[in-house]
Amino acid sequence: MTGNFKITLAHLKELGACRTGQREFQKAFPDGGEYQEVLDRCAKEVRIDFGLWLLAHVGTTEDVRVYEDAVNSPGEYIMFAGSVEFKAGANVRFLAAGGDIEAGRGIKAGGDIEAGRGIKAGGDIEAGRGIKAGGGIEAGGDIEAGRGIKAGRGIEAGRGIEAGLGIKAGGEIKSVLGYGIYAGVGVPVKDWYRFAVVSAKAKPEYLLSGHWKPLEGTDAQTT
Repeated sequence: MTGNFKITLAHLKELGACRTGQREFQKAFPDGGEYQEVLDRCAKEVRIDFGLWLLAHVGTTEDVRVYEDAVNSPGEYIMFAGSVEFKAGANVRFLAAGGDIEAGRGIKAGGDIEAGRGIKAGGDIEAGRGIKAGGGIEAGGDIEAGRGIKAGRGIEAGRGIEAGLGIKAGGEIKSVLGYGIYAGVGVPVKDWYRFAVVSAKAKPEYLLSGHWKPLEGTDAQTT
């Protein structure tokens, strides 16, 4: 499937879109619209809720959007149905992709960074809100999020990892060269057990803050 896939009102109804979403879609695209065209419109009008709903219900496309030059647009919202590749780095407001997100340098977003598959950067990965990936998250530098960090596979940073809330990985959470892993930096210590939970296949070696809780269904170490 590609981003040219046509979405119609009837299709949205089949997917279970709310009535408000149906009305707004019909107003903007009375004859239907191409999948990526609709996502671009959502990004332009900052309808992140509906855009993420579409990505979750329509799915990932085979398309790849490549940015040859560095993207320095702190106010820009990017929502893409396929994979996004930044040859250099990116500084945007919000970034979401149905597939992978990759950057030769760092990735920075004032809001969230979300990928249906993996997120990989040669430099830092930094989000003012959350970082979420269906696959793994890998950075050559630091990984920092104002809220939580969640990955379906492992999380690996070339330096440290810091989250305002919790950190969860389907694989291992690793920082190298002795850099620390800090969860819950945005909440009081007394609330760590609720809001700063760290879960993975094994307890991270350099976990310095946060409430460790073994990942359900694994034999993760508890010491």
